Amino acid sequence: MPSSAQQALPIRPYKATILETVAHNDFTIIIGETGSGKTTQVAQMLDEAGYAKEGRIAVTQPRRVAALSVARRVAEEMDTDVGADVGYSVRFEERTSSRTRIVYLTDGTLLREMLDAPELEAYSVIVLDEAHERSLNTDVLFGVLKGVVRDRKKPLKLILTSATLDAEKFSAYFFGCPVLHIPGRQYEVQIVFSEENHEKNYAAAAVDAALDMHLHQPPGDILVFLTGQAEIDRAVKQLTEAVASLPEDACSDLLILPLYAAMPLELQARVFSAPPEGCRRLIVATNIAETSITVDGVVYVVDPGVVKQKTYNPATGMETLSVTAISRVQATQRAGRAGRTRDGRCYRLYTQKYFERDMPPETLPEIQRTSMLTAVLFLKSLPLDIDVLAFDYLDHPGKSALEDALRQLYILGGIDRDGHITDLGRRMAALPVEPSVARTLIAAAELHCLPDALTVAAMLSAETIFSGNRGPQQILRGDGGKGVQDKLQEGARAALAQMLKEGQGDHILLLRLYQGWERNNFSAKWCRDMRLDTRGMSFAREVRRQLTDLVKRADFLPYRELAPDRKSSKRKRDTEGKGDTDALRRALLIGFANHLARRMAQHNGYKTLNEHSALAQLHPSTAPLHADDYGLTSEYVIYTSLVATARIFLSKVCPVDSEWVQRILPRLWDVDVKRLSGGHTTELAVERAEHAADAAAGAVRQAVSALLPRKNDMTSVDAAKARYLARKGKRS
Repeated sequence: MPSSAQQALPIRPYKATILETVAHNDFTIIIGETGSGKTTQVAQMLDEAGYAKEGRIAVTQPRRVAALSVARRVAEEMDTDVGADVGYSVRFEERTSSRTRIVYLTDGTLLREMLDAPELEAYSVIVLDEAHERSLNTDVLFGVLKGVVRDRKKPLKLILTSATLDAEKFSAYFFGCPVLHIPGRQYEVQIVFSEENHEKNYAAAAVDAALDMHLHQPPGDILVFLTGQAEIDRAVKQLTEAVASLPEDACSDLLILPLYAAMPLELQARVFSAPPEGCRRLIVATNIAETSITVDGVVYVVDPGVVKQKTYNPATGMETLSVTAISRVQATQRAGRAGRTRDGRCYRLYTQKYFERDMPPETLPEIQRTSMLTAVLFLKSLPLDIDVLAFDYLDHPGKSALEDALRQLYILGGIDRDGHITDLGRRMAALPVEPSVARTLIAAAELHCLPDALTVAAMLSAETIFSGNRGPQQILRGDGGKGVQDKLQEGARAALAQMLKEGQGDHILLLRLYQGWERNNFSAKWCRDMRLDTRGMSFAREVRRQLTDLVKRADFLPYRELAPDRKSSKRKRDTEGKGDTDALRRALLIGFANHLARRMAQHNGYKTLNEHSALAQLHPSTAPLHADDYGLTSEYVIYTSLVATARIFLSKVCPVDSEWVQRILPRLWDVDVKRLSGGHTTELAVERAEHAADAAAGAVRQAVSALLPRKNDMTSVDAAKARYLARKGKRS
């Protein structure tokens, strides 16, 4: 029986209408205003109506923190333990049981379940919550579930819930389904616009506004939006120092709390705990606080009007991570955080004119601004014979983005020449990590360096490793940034200098840092002495533990060499010398073969070895690479990402040997996108004949070259690329 607090939620009087609509329609859209209770109550209503007798009720969230927090809230409301009647399932972690009726899970987790159960037979209802956020995974779910609901013999209901949604567009996409509108709590939120825009100093302006509110506004918690972990940590430090400098009687007590996705769960949980009597909370958060979570007690919101967003350009293969303007929809969501439990106030650090004229009305869907590599691998892995170019997207990602993903998957071995998933591709898809990382782990298992590869993969997943947003060489110099000296103690300096002396780039440095931390009993003091971000390192340790558990469950990965993550472990051979990192660097080359670059002949600039052929420099934060007598660095490197700022940079770089590269070059240039994407049969017949002729000629060339001395010059690369471009031009 719902409690009185639940019955008071605006959505509860609409229970009969919601259940009747769902009963008579396979697809239903519920637009519930902020504070209506849709996230916690819809699933409970369905459970009360008996839907869970036919299968579980799944509720997806775009973020892990939301799935966990909402599951706990609903379990509390239903007077049950998490993992009993109510559970959750997120990447690396699941708490469900045979009695679980409602499960909260991330959209990515539901996609992964479909690899083993494409029709989701275990579920009777799927609720896609926060559908307006349009994450890549949610957009893929739109198209896949649309077909599953239509074709599955056993009935499956699909419900979309959101506070702000283009109802007409979504209804048309889902066969003209009904749309229900649920009002929210009617608390007034006063909007206060700034007299000027603060796009250049928004973080400092946000700190000033929050401090001013604490000093001059009545009791009530404050929520400040910023763009990322490093920025939030700086703001928390500045606020803490500012409050500490005030006279004791100047204001009430203030509890300052950061909130971002990479935080450990126990630290995230502090945000949801009530503060001590007479103490105000000030929460500094990323956009996860827009819709994914709700913090009761927030009365004041500071909105700088920006968000950090990744954008991928398939035409260049470049990814940009930049601070950009939020949409008007997001601004409305942020303001709504202030009016959950009483009248509130939202301070916008931009002008009303800017809001009305310059802000985009809606956020560009992630599917139209991100790499499609992971999504295409998933779609190819489903036993549903999906044509990724003709797939029923709500908003099409574009032909170039899909062809770029197909090309990269072929280079990694995930699909064959005809675009069909390979056994290797299925193994890659089974691992809940980026395809390049999955390919690296599979190669590392074969090359007997899986523990080290797991460490590198975990370290790459952390948003911040070095404190103060600095690079390792900057830290070694004692440069604290902005002219501030920050010299390391002699022991820490010697340890870091020894690691950098190896000259093997970022991935090996990350491995060395983790190994050093492990040897020092995972000491927080050691991290501080080395100027490492303790939260980032702790996050990496947890991810490594989860990845280790994952590969132990994957029957296609040998894991006998894995040992507990402890200093006392006697695992792993000594990997301090260059030669002993060969296996790991080869595994990284195999996994990041689609991210390979070659040094220019006369200087340390690099050209990417793909059809984009971008000229790039090593990022200033890159760990040193060994140089020859002429000061030239490694001939070939792999990079984790290509970053465009004022210039183009290779980010997270690892040197690889020329001999290894020669073995993969033919596959790098022998890519026929038309064939990968399903060209016409007659064209394919001609192309297959051409490939056969090329293969025969290649066999002759290989036999001859075996008798000649090996040359590590640009000839082989240019010849392969010339043949590829000639074929491409001939068919266009």
